[in-house]
Amino acid sequence: MKTKAVRLHGANDLRLDEFELPAIKDDEILVKVISDSICMSTYKCATLGAAHKRVHDDVAEHPAIMGHEFAGEIVEVGKMHQDKFKPGMRFTLQPALNYKGTMWSPGYSYEFFGGDCTYCIIPPEVMELNCFMEYKGKAFYEASLAEPMSCSIGAFHACYHTQMGVYTHEMGIKEGGKLALLAGCGPMGLGAIAYALCCDRRPGTMVVTDIDEARLARAESLFAEQAKEAGIELKFVNTAKMADPAKELKDMVGGTGYDDVFSYAPVAAVVELASDIAGRDCCLNFFAGPTDPKFSAKLNYYDVHYNSTHVMGTTGGNTADMIESLELSAKGVLNPAVMVTHIGGLDSCAEVTLNQPKLGGGKKLIYTHISMPLTAIDDFRAKAAEDARFAGLADICEKNNNLWCPEAEEYLLANW
Repeated sequence: MKTKAVRLHGANDLRLDEFELPAIKDDEILVKVISDSICMSTYKCATLGAAHKRVHDDVAEHPAIMGHEFAGEIVEVGKMHQDKFKPGMRFTLQPALNYKGTMWSPGYSYEFFGGDCTYCIIPPEVMELNCFMEYKGKAFYEASLAEPMSCSIGAFHACYHTQMGVYTHEMGIKEGGKLALLAGCGPMGLGAIAYALCCDRRPGTMVVTDIDEARLARAESLFAEQAKEAGIELKFVNTAKMADPAKELKDMVGGTGYDDVFSYAPVAAVVELASDIAGRDCCLNFFAGPTDPKFSAKLNYYDVHYNSTHVMGTTGGNTADMIESLELSAKGVLNPAVMVTHIGGLDSCAEVTLNQPKLGGGKKLIYTHISMPLTAIDDFRAKAAEDARFAGLADICEKNNNLWCPEAEEYLLANW
């Protein structure tokens, strides 16, 4: 079967290729990809090429299909998996395989397995690890976004706290505590806010920082009312306007510092601010992955020793985290669409991936079987002047707080 795919040939070398997939083996599954959301990690992979830890050295000879946040439909099932999976089933998957100690993952490491394509082959290790799952939801994008949401969920679960003289780790963010999300108005920060407002261990106070007023305003409009209903004090602040950000952020919670702090930007000033606002027994989670393998910043080791500051980092979630995301979305208490600001077709994917930092906004959601320039949801109404189909999308999204939704996806797939 022929497939079209955005493939990595080398550093900063992404191409939309058309090629023949091999016939599947008895332990493989052929799938049709419908949606893939572009991750900043894919940008890092695309710019580093074979220098990336997850990319194979011979990627120039065996290009890797990009994209790892994808969902779609099963086309053909190898004999070994026909008892569990059937053609026509919808699927999603957890790409953080960690198979036999390797860092291989779809979207980085496989010639015939990734999300930025029309069709791909699921290799046997994905089923062996139970990372390939039937998806029973309505909208493909929610399955795609379950992967990035699982990263935020996993980060919350990985945090831990201790009591003086007791060496048992209490897992998760501190319930009823003070939580800070630094540089938290990007897509992953928005996902974390959404999760914090509905998870089973909720903070009492949540402070979200950024240096972009438009992003802060959008985030506040999305979450302020929900926070009130959840009984959580939620504050959005622009640290660029603060003379002494560390002091002012600590003063906002009584001067004692925070119980949990997440850093969502690989910027030394952000990481150092996280250390400066830590309270006793604070868990610092460096969430944002840097491209520079020598990235470093100052850390207050006095607090590490005397105030029991815990320093950690998380990358990716696990299958349980992904299932939790899907279940919360199905219940209607978690809306992963808050992360999405742009929609596009496969023909826009390569350029979008390589220019992510310049584009701004949140998640870019790609539908792989359509041709469509990357378009901001906020621009749908204006685009209707040149393409009447955008008027329908604008009508649907404007009724939904200008967020992407199942009805918008259904309209897109029917009209493009």
